[in-house]
Amino acid sequence: MPTLSEDESKRRLAAAGVPVPEERVVASPAEAVEAAGAIGFPVVAKLCGDAIAHKTERGLVRLGLADSPSVEAAATELLAAARPEDGEVGVLVAPMVRGARELIAGLHRDPQFGLTVMLGLGGILAEAVGRVAFRMVPLERVDAEELLDDLALPALLGPVRGEAPVDRGAVADLVLALAAYGEAEVGVVSVDLNPVLITAEGRPVAVDALVELSA
Repeated sequence: MPTLSEDESKRRLAAAGVPVPEERVVASPAEAVEAAGAIGFPVVAKLCGDAIAHKTERGLVRLGLADSPSVEAAATELLAAARPEDGEVGVLVAPMVRGARELIAGLHRDPQFGLTVMLGLGGILAEAVGRVAFRMVPLERVDAEELLDDLALPALLGPVRGEAPVDRGAVADLVLALAAYGEAEVGVVSVDLNPVLITAEGRPVAVDALVELSA
C-alpha cells in the first residue's frame, strides 16, 4: 500500500483543518538555509520522501538547529544519507515546536468496523501508561471532546510547568478534522499523527504525520 511522504501527508491533512507547522521541502543545503531564515530559528530538518517512513530510526532528523551553518551542515548530512531505494528525496525544514506534553492521534480503516479515530497519550510515557481512546467515524463534537475525558489524565491536561491548560476545543477540532479527512479520502487506510505537541499556549500541533492509502 502506498505511503505518502511527511510533506504530502501534512498538506492533505492541513487542507482538512489539521494544525501542522509552517514548513518547506527543499532540494539543497543552500535552499534549506534560505527556508530556515524565512521560517525563523530554531528549526528542524528531516530527510523527506515517499519511501521514507521511519526517519528517527535511520537518524534522518536534526533538531534545534539554531543558525545557518548548522542548517547547511544538517541538510548536507541528510541528503548524503539517502539510499537508492528512497527514490526522490528532499529536506523538510520546519520550526522547532516546543511543548511539555505530547498526544498521538490517528485513523484506521478496519475491514469489519469501518473508519475509527484514535487519541492517546504520546511521548516517553505512552508505552508505560498505555492510554488511548477510540471512536467510530462519523462522530459529533461531543464525541471528540469525550476522547480527552476517556484518557483520564486531568493532571496532564491542566497547567504544567508554566504552560497553559490543554485547549480542549482545539484538540476536539483536530480530531474532527482528522475524521473529516478520513471520510473525504475514500482510499485512506490509516493516518498516524505522532507526536501531536501541545504548545505553551495549550494548542495542539501535529509535527509528524504519515498517511497510508490503498493501492
